This record gives sequence, C-alpha cells and structure tokens, in this order.
Amino acid sequence: MAGFLSELGQHWRILPLIIILGIGNGLPFGYQISVISSSSTFAKGFINQTWIGRYGSSVPEEKVTLLWSTAISVYGVGGLLGSLVSGYLSRRFGKRRSHIFGDLLGITASLCLGLSKIGGLYELIIVGRFLYGFTLGLAINIYVQYLGEISPRSLRGFTNTSAPIFVTTGKLFGQIVGLREVLGTETLWPVMLSLCGFTELLHLIVMHFYPETPPYFLLVKKDHNRCIQAMHRIWGPGEYQSEINEILAEQEMRKKSKTMNIIELVKTPSQRWQLYIVIVITLTLQLSGVSAIFYYASSVFLNAGLPPENIPYISLGMGGFELMAVMLCSVMIEHCGRKVLLLGCYGFMAIMLGGLTVTLSFQGWAHWIPYCSALSVFLFIFFYGMGPGTLTIAIVSEMCSHSSRPAMFVIVSCLNWIGLYIIGMIFPYVEAALGHYCFLIFFANIVVSGIFLFFYLPETKGKTLQQITTEFNTLNFKNKKLDHPIEFSTSL
Repeated sequence: MAGFLSELGQHWRILPLIIILGIGNGLPFGYQISVISSSSTFAKGFINQTWIGRYGSSVPEEKVTLLWSTAISVYGVGGLLGSLVSGYLSRRFGKRRSHIFGDLLGITASLCLGLSKIGGLYELIIVGRFLYGFTLGLAINIYVQYLGEISPRSLRGFTNTSAPIFVTTGKLFGQIVGLREVLGTETLWPVMLSLCGFTELLHLIVMHFYPETPPYFLLVKKDHNRCIQAMHRIWGPGEYQSEINEILAEQEMRKKSKTMNIIELVKTPSQRWQLYIVIVITLTLQLSGVSAIFYYASSVFLNAGLPPENIPYISLGMGGFELMAVMLCSVMIEHCGRKVLLLGCYGFMAIMLGGLTVTLSFQGWAHWIPYCSALSVFLFIFFYGMGPGTLTIAIVSEMCSHSSRPAMFVIVSCLNWIGLYIIGMIFPYVEAALGHYCFLIFFANIVVSGIFLFFYLPETKGKTLQQITTEFNTLNFKNKKLDHPIEFSTSL
C-alpha cells in the first residue's frame, strides 16, 4: 500500500484526467443503464398523451409497449454501431479528438431527450436513445484504450480499474436520481433522462487542455518530442526513458504491421489466443448471472419480509455495495494480481449462485432461509464488483498490443452490446420456463469458463507487453518452431 501511495503521489497529475474521463464516459454509460427503468412509467404515459393529442384516441397498449421497447432496444443498436466505428475513428483521428466528437453527439442526444416532452414528440426519445447508444458505444471503447495508454506501468491496474468505478457510480447515481423524492416524477422525468448532457459538456471543455496519449505520438505520429511533452503533461516532470523504451520495444514488434482491423486481427496467428481469451472472458461476464440477480432481487427481498415500499432503497444499497467492491478492487489489484482476484471472485460468485438456488427452493422450510437468499444476493453483487465487473476490461487492455487494441475492443464492445440485447430478449422466456433454476445455467458457465481461464489466462501484473506477448506465443506457436525469435529493442 505504501508503494502504491508513493507512486500515486509521484504521478498525481494523472488523477484529474482520470476523473474527467470517468465523468464524461464511464458515468453516463452506467447512468443510462439504470435510469431508463425509473422513467418507464412516465414515458409510456407521455406516449399515450401525445397519441391522444394527435389522433384523438388512446393508443392501444401493445402499441405503447412496442414504441417503448423500440426506444429501449434502439439504444443497443446505436451502441453496436458506435463500437464498430470506434476503431476507425481512433486510428484516423486519435482518441482525444474522437472523444470530442462523441461529446458533441452526447450533448445532441441529451437535448433530444430533454426537449421531447416540451415539443410533444415521443420520436425524440427514440432518436435521443439511439444517439446516446452510438455515443457511448464509441466512447467506452476509446475511453478504456485511452486509460490504458496514459497510465505508467506502476499504476496501470489502478488506472484501468477506474473505468468500472465510474460506470458503477453512474448506475448508483441513476438509481438515486430515479427516486420519487428527486427527479422520478411526472414533471421532471425528461430532466432525469437528459441529465448527463452536463457531464458530456464538462468533458468536452476540459479535454481541450489535455494531449493525445504518449504511445499515439510515438508510434503513430513518430513524434518523440510531443510524446515527452505528453508524459510531462499527464504524469508530471521526471525521467521516463524506461516507459519510452517499452513503447519503442512494442514498435519493434509491429514494424512489419500496421494497426489491425477486425478481419486482420482474426487472421493474425500471433493474436489467436489473445482473441480466444477476450471472447471467453467477455462472454463469461455477460453470462455471469448478474442480470438475473437484479431481476430476482425484488422478489427475494419481498420473500424475506421486507416492506415493498422499501425495496427501491434496498436496491440502492445494492448499488452502493457494488461501488464499494469496485473501489476496493482498484486498491487491491496491484497487491493480489489480476488472475488470482478474477478467478477467486468467480469462484465465490458460483458458490453464491448455488446457495441462492438452494435457498429459493426451500423458502418455506424455515423463517431464516429467505434472509440467506437476500445475503447471497448482496454477496454475489459484492464479488461481481470485486472481480469480473472491474477486472475484465483491465485485463483485456493490458494483454493487447497497440496495433491490435482498437480492433480487440471493437470485438469486446460488440459482444457486450449483442449480449445485452439477446439476454434482454430471451431471459424472460428462460425464467418463465426454469424459474430460479435458471441460476444453474450461470453457475455452469462460471465453472467451465473459470477452468479454461485458470489454464490459459496469464497473469499480467507487473509485466511488460513484451513479456505477456511472449507467454501467449507459447500458445500461438506451440506447434511451430520459430527460426528467428522476436527481439525487443530496449534503447533508442
């Protein structure tokens, strides 16, 4: 801990940048996940009122459901499209300018949502949700890459895990704002939907005072002086020759290659196992059962005898519990290591899922069993925030080279957006067919994926990209003999 605080004190100038990046990217992403449920009832009522004003009759219930589900699902479509173009934009214009472009789109989306009721146009909700999806699909990809490239190696884990902290904070903020005592009212719900426009505006203004990332200047622009200037601006005065040597060593690895697109990444043998790990770790996160846990939380708390009017505040406590776990992870990551923390938390999550299945099956056997179910829910959320919810993106960022990182994050983001859409579509049917036994599907997924990752996921703590790549090459080329082993330059 003392070493971590010493490094953080030495590079204190990175903290304001981490905060403004989180406010402009991570917080809106988490906010849009949680705030939409709070506005659902009011938005449906607005659609019905608008329909009556236009056509003189109430809109059929199935039509309202269709229009609102369209507004919800179009967010995922926009996110997928934003993810697909993020790689091209970051390669073509750099991450900083791509951020600024995303901020302008986000402000436009916020205006559409905020003005929908005043203008009497429910179509603006659909447009705003699509633009916000596109904005955040673009922003999250570039955000996590930017974090990975501005962090010195000694603070790499802390910097990368700051993204989940702000995403979780955004979800908690959305839950707070959605309470009826705050903005969850018939009058203020458009303000609630559009509130993150202010964070996008703040991010847009402040990012004008920060440079591109040091690797971008050195590897893409071939500008050594601007790379040094960026390091001094982001990290503070100091000698950063070892960091420059590490970036140059990566350049040696990619001399004969350029920044990859998705097709090139899939076809590149030296990236084969990195791609396998990324796919497994992303799908495991999507199928970890966290969506099912949140779906079941209300019924679990009701069965535990908690008053229905208190359930929203207990759910708020779940969000706070997750935030506490994410913050704890950001401190412990450099001490425990990524792989140990990830697999350990997946193990405890599997235990909680098994325990929850058992306690839900025997709810009526004893008065204390429902409380065990509620405890399992809270502990599952804690270990999710402590492990996969925080570490997944950090691990992906650390094990990918500068040339493969944009395409790899496009794949991660696409899998996430598609996974969110598919789970949202099929989970109600799975739950209807299996009831609480649906948790066994997630249990099996965690166990099988955990075994795979135990054998094939390398530990990235304290290692250079070259060391991590060398470990992967033992898998990528295990049936081939390399006549000319890769050498890494360590000097200018």
